[in-house]
Amino acid sequence: MLKFTTAGESHGRGLITIIEGLPAGLTVDQDYINAELARRQKGYGRGGRMQIESDEVEIFAGVRDGKTLGSPVGLLIRNHDYANWQDIMNSEKCNGINKKQVTRPRPGHADLAGAMKYQQKDMRNILERASARETASRVAAGAFFKAFLKYFGIFIYSQVISIGVVKVTPFEVTEKNYEQFYSRVDESPVSCYDKASEEKMKKVISEARNQGETLGGSFEVGAISVPPGLGSHVSWQHRLDTQIAAALVSIPAIKAVEIGDGIANAGKSGSQVHDEIAYQEEVGLYRKSNRAGGIEGGISNGEKVWARAYMKPLPTLAKPLLSVDTVSWQEEKAQVERADVCAVPAAAVVGEAMLAFILARAFREQFTGGSIQQVEKAYRSYLDYLHKEWQWKKI
Repeated sequence: MLKFTTAGESHGRGLITIIEGLPAGLTVDQDYINAELARRQKGYGRGGRMQIESDEVEIFAGVRDGKTLGSPVGLLIRNHDYANWQDIMNSEKCNGINKKQVTRPRPGHADLAGAMKYQQKDMRNILERASARETASRVAAGAFFKAFLKYFGIFIYSQVISIGVVKVTPFEVTEKNYEQFYSRVDESPVSCYDKASEEKMKKVISEARNQGETLGGSFEVGAISVPPGLGSHVSWQHRLDTQIAAALVSIPAIKAVEIGDGIANAGKSGSQVHDEIAYQEEVGLYRKSNRAGGIEGGISNGEKVWARAYMKPLPTLAKPLLSVDTVSWQEEKAQVERADVCAVPAAAVVGEAMLAFILARAFREQFTGGSIQQVEKAYRSYLDYLHKEWQWKKI
């Protein structure tokens, strides 16, 4: 099974990622991985940390001569800021262990709940791992999953659709306009296709910064040219929408997820919601709409797979909320850590990585093989079956 895990603290030596289950022979482009990491660091509203770090991946294992070996892939992203924190965050004896202790937990952060669970008086032992800095590891891994999917003609995208009170109608991404869409969103400082809305989003972020506030928002993430048959209805944990929802809500500060038009669909009648099935000889079976987000009964149905994630405002405020100092037990203002004003565009990039992981994992479960050529053979055989037995012609 395809899986990955991460390790590392926000101000520690670096972030470690291990990926298992990739087939041998997948081409690895290190420049592409670094470009994905750079996308995560961009975005209007990011904080000072992004000016310190310039993330670059080091591939330690599992790749030779630019191709995967089929063995676990090991990645490292060094934290440049560690030079300023080694007396505090060293894995050996820390001369500055008492510096920058955190005893005034931030409302909305893992600080207090984590300290209670793990019996930590210094909440830095919690927040360093709970930090969204960890998502750099996910994006590095996601570059591998996206490369794997791209090999089979599946492309991942994202777009920001709201920041604070500013909302935009999502752009309808298709196979035909994907490249034009991707280029426009990638150049936007808020990852928004609509230029007028982009300016409004930048304005509310600037206003929030001036007020010592933070802002949340929402983004859409999707996959084009996904074949029917990924995921399963046979048990809850194998449902594709179950897995996508869990993966997206695992991103720090994401508090809600909808698959397709899930929220709007809840207020409509069935005839207004379900996607009618049609047939044309030149295209085969298809849906006349895609309100279901490309998933029916927990299984991909051959339409575009898409979902939306909703992000709360970040919990570190320049004008902190009321908290309690757990040493003096007096009410005081919460701790202030270096943080972003708005990180929705960055979260969208992480969302791409998580969707790519879920789809790549489901793909690997459906189409096995130790090498990329064996996986491709299994996939092509499946497409032939779909064409002959079900008149499937879209891919």
